Amino acid sequence: MRQTLRFGRVAGIPVGAHWSALGIVALVVVALGSGVLATAAPGAGRTAYWVAGVVIGLLLMASLLAHELAHALTAKRCGMEVESVTLWALGGVTEFRDEARTPAGEVATAAAGPAASLLLSGLAFAVAAVLPPGVPRAAAAWLAMMNLILGVFNLLPGSPLDGGRVLHGLLWSRYGDRARADAGAARSGYGIGLALTFAGFMVIWVWSPLGGMWLVITGWYIAGAARSEILSRTARRGLGGVSVRDVMTATPDLAPAWLTVQGLVDTVVLGSHQSVFPVVGFDGAPLGVVSLESLLAVPAERRADTRVEALVMGQKPPRVLSPDDDAAALLERPSRTGGLRAVVVEGGLVTGMITDADLGRTLQQALLRPAAPV
Repeated sequence: MRQTLRFGRVAGIPVGAHWSALGIVALVVVALGSGVLATAAPGAGRTAYWVAGVVIGLLLMASLLAHELAHALTAKRCGMEVESVTLWALGGVTEFRDEARTPAGEVATAAAGPAASLLLSGLAFAVAAVLPPGVPRAAAAWLAMMNLILGVFNLLPGSPLDGGRVLHGLLWSRYGDRARADAGAARSGYGIGLALTFAGFMVIWVWSPLGGMWLVITGWYIAGAARSEILSRTARRGLGGVSVRDVMTATPDLAPAWLTVQGLVDTVVLGSHQSVFPVVGFDGAPLGVVSLESLLAVPAERRADTRVEALVMGQKPPRVLSPDDDAAALLERPSRTGGLRAVVVEGGLVTGMITDADLGRTLQQALLRPAAPV
């Protein structure tokens, strides 16, 4: 998930927030400042309610960040590489470069987030208990309750929730079969998502339209994410035994970084059937990627004096794979600009590329193959 705001790095991990997280903070501030705190602690001035609302809104974001950082730091201790931590509307996302190496590592990483939320909940309840009746006490109690809900909700045993990852680790440990654990955790998550969606519609009908809609959105997201995980695992099985060499487009047209945009268009693009082009430096190493859309975004009057390298400044280099790597690795990360999944490098030079279309074609072919006799 792309970060709209970047907060910096913690233990080398990029930390930031998607714009939707700011919307949730704004909703929390408005809800607390305009009604919730006035109901819980009547008699204080409007300024006190709104100031407390802003403080608690920021502390809630900090709580979500602590939840995700607990995942990330535990994962690092378990030998996993962490890509980033991003807050968004439904909480946070910790992106990993690889999967847990052991069931114990997966359980520890998954459980760390809810444990952090429950710990923060206990601390906030303790603060509320020692404060006299009033706005600060009501605000602390509200924050404690939100962290309690966050911790308990995330322990529900179904992917993509933390409890689903815990369940996955336990099933993996019990059966010694990661694929079987994948299927069990994803099916459980799909069922939980549908149940929450149904419960949300019931809440809308008999009690609170706003609260019910939130349940519907959350349940729908969980069910959709679990279904995507099921499809991803099916795709992974379909790519079993397939190498990157079998998927890639060989000897693709490349975009030399030193050319101008107009030079690239004239010498490469207009004679190519590709819609995306890996950008390479003088040494042949991949630096980034440009698509037809990104080239069209350069004004015509600037194409003659804009170099291709300027279009990829700030980009992360594309993912690099070897021709003999397992093609299932292509499913571990989303595609980049123009649907590029990876470039294939052999002997220090780009010898192939893989796009979403290449991967989709290979998966469809795998589904068309007759099943092996049992």
